[in-house]
Amino acid sequence: MQAPLPLPETDAPLRRVLLSGASGLVGSRLLERLLAPGAGFQVVAPTRSPLALRSPRLENPVYEGPTAERRSDSGLRKTLSGFRAEAWICALGTTMAKAGNQAAFVAVDRDLVLKFAALARALGARHAILVSSAGANPRSGNFYLRVKAEAERGLAEQNFPRVDILRPGLLLGERTERRPLERFGQVLAPLYNPLLLGPLARFRAIEAEVVADAAMHCLEAGGSGWFVHEYRAMRAAAEARRPGRGG
Repeated sequence: MQAPLPLPETDAPLRRVLLSGASGLVGSRLLERLLAPGAGFQVVAPTRSPLALRSPRLENPVYEGPTAERRSDSGLRKTLSGFRAEAWICALGTTMAKAGNQAAFVAVDRDLVLKFAALARALGARHAILVSSAGANPRSGNFYLRVKAEAERGLAEQNFPRVDILRPGLLLGERTERRPLERFGQVLAPLYNPLLLGPLARFRAIEAEVVADAAMHCLEAGGSGWFVHEYRAMRAAAEARRPGRGG
């Protein structure tokens, strides 16, 4: 078990962030950044299994995961009852192989995402950051990309004053779970990334660390509106944040 992280050395009030998907490849890196010394965030990170990370600035309620048959969010609402949040970051995602069928995949990558979106708005969040996918398109012939686009479209109905959509291609980084096909793609990424030019650049593989830094840059930005960040924009956002990043 890791030692608790220290509280930030500041008298400023902590910003409360609801983080969905904290145990995943991008979510775990986001959690590290949100809880870094001096970061100034209090995090509510609901997960299906308790997180190993401990911090006085982390609340980790455990909830029952969704299934295609159980669509009610009453359990999740009860779990988050009494919490408040100023911003919501969503890095939820599964695979068809892990889900087992299309209905189970939709239950996580669209339905659970939108349940969290509605709850985040009810908890007071005014800023939503969603990690989606390169190529997300409601008219795509690819089932995965259609579902991602449906989640984005559903998020628009929640009326967050500011929304940032991050659309990474294949994520690069070590996972705690085995994904053989993804690992194969990671090995090939240095070969095919330089070949993806022009409009195809948005499909380049990208490090989970870069996506997490880009999300943090969005979180720290002010203003309102709807923003979509693809490969080059995420890299630029990550680079803009790194000079001042602590830890």
